[in-house]
This record gives sequence, C-alpha cells and structure tokens, in this order.
Amino acid sequence: MADYGILVKHWGKVEADYDGHGSLFMTRLFKKHPNTQKMFPKFADIAQADLASNADVTALGSAVLKKLGEVLKAGGNHATILKPVAKSHAEKLKIPFDKLDDLLIDVAAEIIKEKAELDADGQQALKGMMAVVHADFEATYKELGLIA
Repeated sequence: MADYGILVKHWGKVEADYDGHGSLFMTRLFKKHPNTQKMFPKFADIAQADLASNADVTALGSAVLKKLGEVLKAGGNHATILKPVAKSHAEKLKIPFDKLDDLLIDVAAEIIKEKAELDADGQQALKGMMAVVHADFEATYKELGLIA
C-alpha cells in the first residue's frame, strides 16, 4: 500500500501547475514513445514540435495529473475514481493494458517525481501509489475480459 501522506505533502508542487506539468507529461510520452501518439487519433497528426503548445494535449495531460491527485487525496478509497477511467482506457480508447504500465504510468511517475521534488521516501511512496493504479487498471481489464 502506498504511503499517501508523504505524497500529499509534496503534491502541491504538481497541483500548482497542472497545465504545465500535464503538457510536459504528454509531450514527453509522445517523444519517448512516438507510437503512443498514434493511439490518440486527435493527436496523431500533430508535429512533435507543436505538441507542447497544443491546448488539447495540455488538457489531457492536466486531466491525467488531476485524476492522480484525486486518487492520492482519496488515501486508498479510490475505486470509484479509477474504475471509470480504466473502463474508458479499455473500451473507448482501446489502449492495450501493457502500454498503460510500460509507458503511461512510467512517464506519469517520472513527471511527478521531478515536479514534486520527491526524496527517496517520496519516490518509494510514488512507486506504491502507481502499483495501486496498475492493480486497479489490471482488475478492470480482467473484469472486462481483455486480459487473463
């Protein structure tokens, strides 16, 4: 289980600039893993150089970080927050489960670690929180019959 208290203590640094950090999250995701950009039809034809200034890219990245903030502040009572998000990723966006873990969760954790200026304990707590996000998404994907 994640130590949400440690993360909450640092979350204000992320929360202070959801748009800036959200834009950084999405642009870094698309630059590090260019194939993921194609998973988002709305962004598929945006040039790499234009991603950071695209309002829709910023809005999506901001929404992701805000949702992670909700999970964090729920302190373990987050099922009603994550389940609809997981269902949307599975059914509407059709994002393969392995891409969530390998790419999206890892890049989000990287941005949070940097922007929240997490120390070793904070980084460990972040790993715990991301493991919870992973497990909840995995349970939903299994429930939907998309993974074994």
